[in-house]
Amino acid sequence: MKKILALLLITISLSSCEKDDICIDETTPRLILEFYDVSNPANLKAVVNLKVKAVGAADFIVFNTSLPETDPDRYLFNGNKLELPLNITQDTTKYSLILNSTSSSGANEDSLQFNYTRQNVFVSRACGYKTIFELNAFPTGVIKTDGAIADGIWIQDINILTTNIETENETHIKILF
Repeated sequence: MKKILALLLITISLSSCEKDDICIDETTPRLILEFYDVSNPANLKAVVNLKVKAVGAADFIVFNTSLPETDPDRYLFNGNKLELPLNITQDTTKYSLILNSTSSSGANEDSLQFNYTRQNVFVSRACGYKTIFELNAFPTGVIKTDGAIADGIWIQDINILTTNIETENETHIKILF
């Protein structure tokens, strides 16, 4: 009888346990930019030695985390698909993008300002809240300007492909250069 009572007590205590809450990929999405060739807009084009810095930030965004903190190459991006975080406490994020940043004569800085509205959405107990964004309509959603040094604009055109930034599964903005 004691064995049955002990087994019953264990069964009841285990059945009252809740399923573990695990948060998988339900975080605030980053803005996805893809770079294209301005002379052939259907073809992706890789940027070379791009450095990106949020205006007002202390340092550039780290793209190569495996490199030591003293290595300046950890801040370089080479590719055609870039993921940038948006500010979750303001309706504007501005970035400085420096193309060919390692070149002594060919570096070129442009600025992009993203204007949007924010909404905090409850995901689950494990994930908490995430922020989703809605880019303002063209032309105020993304504003491009020359950088701090007037060196000409390297970003020729910007196409907003989707204004809803809820996931990182799609490209949000197409940049032609």
